[in-house]
Amino acid sequence: MSTKRLLALLTAMVVAVGLAFLLPAAASAASCTTAWSSSAVYVGGNTASYSGHNWSAKWWTQNETPGGSSGVWADQGVCGGTTPTPTPTSGSCNYPAWVAGQTYTTGSIVKYTDGKYYVAEHDNPGYDPVISTWYWDPYNCTGGGTPTPTATATPGGFPVSEAQFNQMFPSRNSFYTYSGLTAALSAYPAFAATGSDTVRKQEAAAFLANVNHETGGLVYVVEQNTANYPHYCDTSQSYGCPAGQAAYYGRGPIQLSWNFNYKAAGDALGINLLNNPNLVQTDAAVAWKTALWYWNTQSGPGTMTPHNAMVNDYGFGETIRSINGSLECNGGNPAQVQSRINSYQSFVQILGTVAGSNLSC
Repeated sequence: MSTKRLLALLTAMVVAVGLAFLLPAAASAASCTTAWSSSAVYVGGNTASYSGHNWSAKWWTQNETPGGSSGVWADQGVCGGTTPTPTPTSGSCNYPAWVAGQTYTTGSIVKYTDGKYYVAEHDNPGYDPVISTWYWDPYNCTGGGTPTPTATATPGGFPVSEAQFNQMFPSRNSFYTYSGLTAALSAYPAFAATGSDTVRKQEAAAFLANVNHETGGLVYVVEQNTANYPHYCDTSQSYGCPAGQAAYYGRGPIQLSWNFNYKAAGDALGINLLNNPNLVQTDAAVAWKTALWYWNTQSGPGTMTPHNAMVNDYGFGETIRSINGSLECNGGNPAQVQSRINSYQSFVQILGTVAGSNLSC
């Protein structure tokens, strides 16, 4: 073999070996951890697998599906293999038809039965695109199959500025700080961050309108009728009232009351409110978190959480039903209902959006 050919062969071998080192190894999915169980209790840091992904609990949870609207589960990525995101075929907007029950990963684009296109904002097991605004958002397609998202608020951004907050509550108690509210948002990241820009603003306005009514414009931090204080201890609960018989009176933006509500809210938030109920009247972020806990997880006398009522287009009236419907709705106290509606209409106007339908209950 000539010297020139030998040098050429050695050079090719070196280049090939170099490329082999430079090329990344094929990525493999992580192993799936123990499957999620609806009956199991998980605390912050616990992991579970669900719908082909591993998930990590941010705080205490039970019977809250990973990937659901509560925001308690953090997606740790695909495990045990992955379902590829559908890609468009040739032509304009030729995305595959949506299939009920088929698992879709974030970013998947489908054509629904109404002829419109939707993109998965979160992994989901085939939820209906026109029902769930948490899992799906509408997409408009342009030539060549390139999707253009509809207008939404800044991802993760709270749609109420501090100036707007101050405009809504000009006489508020200094305890109810805007920074306390924004600090509390991390506990329920789906709140006022689900769906279109309009839906996000409507939910923020609906929450603040009900809070406005409950606290006289964010003036009252604690319940004013002290004669009621001893009534909020349900001694039938196994844990009793360790902070005292009269310790569980109404506090905060939704006037959290009763020992069992302090226990449930504290467990959900990872805060010992059963033994330290005063935190709700001394720590602004804790106070706001208890209000968001009720809004996002409790149905009260209604049939759905206030959060679900707003993001699924049931209207402001259903939030009233979930908060105080047993006393106000169905003609119980129309003046109180109208007071809440008036605040909501004022707040959506401040936020530059519309109130929507189904305002009363």
